[in-house]
Amino acid sequence: MLEVLVAVCVLVLVVFIWPTSRFFREGQRSDPLLLLGPGPGGVSRHKLVSDGGSEGLPTGSHGGGDDDGGAQSPGAALLCKPSALANYLLTHCKTFSSYSPCVGWSWTWRSSALLQGVHAMCWPCNSPVQFVRDHLQLGDEGLVALDWAVALSGSSYQKRRRTSSHSTSPVLLIIPNSFGKITRNVLELCEAALSHGYLPVVFNRRSHNGTPLTTLKLQQFGDPGDLREAVRYVRYRQPAGRLYAVSESTGSGLLLSYLGECGSSSYVTAAACLSPVFRCQSWFENGLPWPAQWALVLYQKMCLSRYRTVLGETIRTDALFSSRSLRGLEEALFCHSAHKGSAAAAGGGNSGNTSLGVWEAYWERNEPLRDVDEVAIPVLSVCAQDDLVRGDPRSTLPLELFETNPHFFLLLTDRGGHCGFSTQSDGGPGGPGGSGGGAAAFGHPGASWRHKALLEFFRATTDFFAAEERVKQLAARRRGLGMGGPPGGGGRAFRHRSISTCKRVPACSHNIHAIYSWQRSYTR
Repeated sequence: MLEVLVAVCVLVLVVFIWPTSRFFREGQRSDPLLLLGPGPGGVSRHKLVSDGGSEGLPTGSHGGGDDDGGAQSPGAALLCKPSALANYLLTHCKTFSSYSPCVGWSWTWRSSALLQGVHAMCWPCNSPVQFVRDHLQLGDEGLVALDWAVALSGSSYQKRRRTSSHSTSPVLLIIPNSFGKITRNVLELCEAALSHGYLPVVFNRRSHNGTPLTTLKLQQFGDPGDLREAVRYVRYRQPAGRLYAVSESTGSGLLLSYLGECGSSSYVTAAACLSPVFRCQSWFENGLPWPAQWALVLYQKMCLSRYRTVLGETIRTDALFSSRSLRGLEEALFCHSAHKGSAAAAGGGNSGNTSLGVWEAYWERNEPLRDVDEVAIPVLSVCAQDDLVRGDPRSTLPLELFETNPHFFLLLTDRGGHCGFSTQSDGGPGGPGGSGGGAAAFGHPGASWRHKALLEFFRATTDFFAAEERVKQLAARRRGLGMGGPPGGGGRAFRHRSISTCKRVPACSHNIHAIYSWQRSYTR
């Protein structure tokens, strides 16, 4: 018994002290990545990255809270290609410039990148949110689950059970991490979204979060096929409301894959990625610090253990459950031919080359940025330099993407950890040991900074598009009245037009009844 207690104590010390001390040692290095230095209010407002892409490279030294000796105070910087939308965001997104992290050696969990990530991803949350689940049966008879978030209130269950299809409330589609765990961050985001009038819905992949596995097919890391059908169903349920999407951590791989493959037909108005992992193949190959990787591998094995017998028909379960790395699990689940080739070679031949070839081919199909040039909506990525899960920002952040693509915006903070982003104003019941959620009370405006930034980004982009549409309609009306055409011709043509030609409502590009058989879909 004593040996077990000593082992647990040593594990706790390694998990909490070693990564934290490594972070503080790395924090003393010069040559940080904080882009351009924070401008007024902590955001680089007046020096957006130019078309050449050379501006915004690391300069200065990693500093604390003053400006002596060229040190930079911690804050946030926005990296993007100059555009009208970028200028609009800098003007109207006040939350971007309000980030004030806890700095220094103060004895608080909010100043540690590791503890911020543990709090956001693993700490339990007593959230006043309840989920109503829809099981959606897909074309291959697989199942995914959509959890609609509703607030616990005095209303009857029937009123909370369903939302009206005529509701104009915007829908917020939330994609959790690729391991299927509903984290504290997701629950707090649902709280904040409900308090701002959104209809939050969480997308659960096959076998994740209690979703039954009805086929022998699991969803690959960057395969957006299931998400595409789920989005069409959400659009059918809420045709009058705008659709926004938010992804968390490794779940951003699925969202970016979907936006790239669908392009302008994604039905999404704007999207955001919170602490995304961009270069996913390298992330799987390089791995995490062993305590975090060990925990994630163990969690995924526990989730898959209930399907051990049925999965044995298509994969080698002995290789799956003996894997000690995230790459080993991914290869055992989806790179089947590699295992078969290894078994046939019996330790000889070209089994290693075969395995490498299958692994490379897998990521050619699943790398999130493979179709990034086709993304047609604004996407905000909120990242921290000290994110221990993503890794070194110099090698894991695709800075050239944000410098050249006008649809992508990077909100980069000096501190914040992985999905943490705690600020000096955060406190009270939301911290460890407290009894509340992220806000002091449900509906209270004291939501976390990261969620305020996402929701404000959605509001600003919507207002920008609405203003642009009004300008276009006004220009079209003036042309119709003959103000820009030949005298006497345009006015008569406008008067004889039907109303439907003056205001066109975009039609749905798919026949939803041909895609789904509603008798096969059921709800629990």
